[in-house]
Amino acid sequence: MTTRVLRFESAEELHHASAGAIIQFLNEAIRESGKGTLMLSGGSTPEAVYRQLAAENFRSQLDWASVHVFWGDERCVHPAEKESNFRMAYEALLQHVPIPGRNIHRIQGELSPKIAAETYEQHMREFFSLKNDGVPRFDVTLLGLGEDGHTASLFPKTTILNETSRLVADVFVPKLDAHRISVTYPVINNSATLMFIVTGAGKATVLRDVREGDADRYPAGKIQPRNGNLFWYIDRDAGSKLRSL
Repeated sequence: MTTRVLRFESAEELHHASAGAIIQFLNEAIRESGKGTLMLSGGSTPEAVYRQLAAENFRSQLDWASVHVFWGDERCVHPAEKESNFRMAYEALLQHVPIPGRNIHRIQGELSPKIAAETYEQHMREFFSLKNDGVPRFDVTLLGLGEDGHTASLFPKTTILNETSRLVADVFVPKLDAHRISVTYPVINNSATLMFIVTGAGKATVLRDVREGDADRYPAGKIQPRNGNLFWYIDRDAGSKLRSL
């Protein structure tokens, strides 16, 4: 496993570099297996990266018909709602690139949380042809970092943190007073390439603690690929409290 921290002078430089890396990793996967699987993240920073990917200079570099898009987590809302991670990604990226509808694998947040999680896990198992306790291997998984150290919908002190057998689970997040659906650690940590994308001074303290402190205190600190590569894409503000790269 390789872990690298890449720091950029501005968020704009980070967005550009992240988009280029996603294209590179997916093209490598397509050359090797004929398809590339991408797990998307919610949040404002990924949205800016998605808009970069949708720009002509990036979207023309990828065979979108060979790309399959999944989501790492979703809010329990209808896909037309503004809070939907699917809607954000669709408006920022997917409606602008020539990706077939059958290649878009969304979490059905409009269903009850339990049914949505079970349905998505079953779909994932079928897509990856998994047997029994098999775990999917995504080519590229994008992750954000919350100021409380959460990533995807793996929030501190929630039941999903102890989930080891399910691929997707519903979870109630007390601080949000809301249910979420999220992939679990086994799925994330089985990815070939993991990319944390972190910007802003508000993330500086938690980024320092996750990278250089007691990482196990935070959900994001337990992201450790079993047989893959982990990249931290950070801007200068987010990395301002790191002692080293």
